[in-house]
Amino acid sequence: MSVLTTIAVGYDGSPDAEAAVRWSLKLGNANDSTVVAVHAVGLLEHLHASFSRVVTPPALVAIAKELHFDEKRLYWRVDDGDACSVLLRASLAPLNADLIVVGTRGLARRAGTLLGSTSLELAEHATTPVVIVPSGYVDR
Repeated sequence: MSVLTTIAVGYDGSPDAEAAVRWSLKLGNANDSTVVAVHAVGLLEHLHASFSRVVTPPALVAIAKELHFDEKRLYWRVDDGDACSVLLRASLAPLNADLIVVGTRGLARRAGTLLGSTSLELAEHATTPVVIVPSGYVDR
């Protein structure tokens, strides 16, 4: 198995995305990996600008501190496009992520689904390994 240098994790502010971040940071600690939290900005979100393109959200910084993750290895990236396309691009240069991590469902959840559409699409199209962190994951 190859060394995990860079882990890309999808983050939209949802509890499931937070669980994916926690999972990624724990794996990052165990492997001395860089973790890049990736947020996709779609057409409608441009109007609301809910996330800064340059400032890491305070919630992510707080989780990193809580898990004793070196903040110098935590990066924030906001990219234009739908969530799946943005996460798929994370495995390409310049990020070259070795692993993509997402929660099961995000802010656009539909009742009755176990996996969100982004998770399903990533699992189908990614050429990089994908980890889908289950809803309600609690790090132990």
